[in-house]
Amino acid sequence: MTGTATAARATTASRARVLIAVLLFGTVVINYLDRSNLSIALPAIAEEMELSTAQQGLLLSAFGWTYAAVQIPGGWLVDRIRPRVLYPLCLVLWSLATLFMGMVGGFVALIVLRLMVGACEAPAYPINSRVAAVWFPERERATAIGFYTSGQFIGLALLTPVLSWLQAAVSWHWVFILTGLVGIAWGAVWYFGYREPRESRANAAEVELIRSGGGLVDLVDEQPRRARITRGDLATVLGRRKLWGIYLGQFCLTSTLWFFLTWFPTYLVDYRGMDYIKSGFLASLPFVAALVGVLASGLVSDFLLRRGASLGLARKAPIIIGLLLSTLMVGAGFTDSTALVIAFLSVAFFGNGLASITWSLVSALAPERLLGLTGGMFNFIGNLSSIATPIVIGFLVTEDSFTPAFGYMTVVTVAGILSYVLLVGRVERVAER
Repeated sequence: MTGTATAARATTASRARVLIAVLLFGTVVINYLDRSNLSIALPAIAEEMELSTAQQGLLLSAFGWTYAAVQIPGGWLVDRIRPRVLYPLCLVLWSLATLFMGMVGGFVALIVLRLMVGACEAPAYPINSRVAAVWFPERERATAIGFYTSGQFIGLALLTPVLSWLQAAVSWHWVFILTGLVGIAWGAVWYFGYREPRESRANAAEVELIRSGGGLVDLVDEQPRRARITRGDLATVLGRRKLWGIYLGQFCLTSTLWFFLTWFPTYLVDYRGMDYIKSGFLASLPFVAALVGVLASGLVSDFLLRRGASLGLARKAPIIIGLLLSTLMVGAGFTDSTALVIAFLSVAFFGNGLASITWSLVSALAPERLLGLTGGMFNFIGNLSSIATPIVIGFLVTEDSFTPAFGYMTVVTVAGILSYVLLVGRVERVAER
């Protein structure tokens, strides 16, 4: 009896991958706090430095310039440096830049440091995608991606009011100092907590469960190390219609996200006449809605997959439905009711969260050897919206009206729907040239 029980325990898969999901979740919380902290502090910064809306748009977009530009070299690094080393290095560097943003008082210095934050955060989501592909079988991957992606909204929903209060109680400088210190500490947590599957506490049964379910547990050993990106590599990631479908779709999806990460708090303060505390509370409500959408997206997608739906239907249905809901943002431009504005924007951001499992398509479509490069290209093109959205909105809005911004966001979202419907097609791994 004892021998049978021992054998049963020996063949039962451990759950080490749960810890990996938690580590990814915590890192994403910090990642997005350091992207959005400027939007919280911006009304106070703009008043202190007497910045125009165009200058505010430029400052808000500074992150995006380097974040997008470093995606390709960042993806190259992801394919060559293990996540245990690369992720904490990036974390500490971008957190130091964030910390120093709270210690300067000049417009140019803020832009330079924001450029540094963007550059150092660039490899983050390609690393997340690589870790998800290595640690989770296909039938669990969307749930895992949905869980750690929800970190971006949980952190923003819960901590936006806290940071708004901190700014009102002390000064905007402490918004950056606090988030920077937290990021530095989390870099140490990741370094000591993360391992590859075969080097971790996962038992043989769990490693086999991941491997047999499509997880790339041997990626470190099987992946050849090349000194540079070849023309063939670029031809593969740039020459396939399916990949361009997810690249363009990601640009459209993240445009809505970058509106909320940049202009939304300023919209509440300057165009709706709210104080920092009230705007911080109301700004958190769409993030709560987005959190619900993110958690639902992974669960619904994996449920459809387990019930026999094709991989394409299971992955694309939440994305397309979510984008359709995001178009309701346009309604905020046609009402004077603050309650209705928040309702429209909350539904729109719920849709954005529901559509946020797009990284599951990277895991499903990218050539195995080029997961990092494909993820880098996906994030590069997708996050050009981090440049375009703040600048375009800065030029579209007037002192009296924010409606043109909502119109722009709706048009971009419709383009995203068309991209997933017409370009992606059947979901299957792309073969190398």
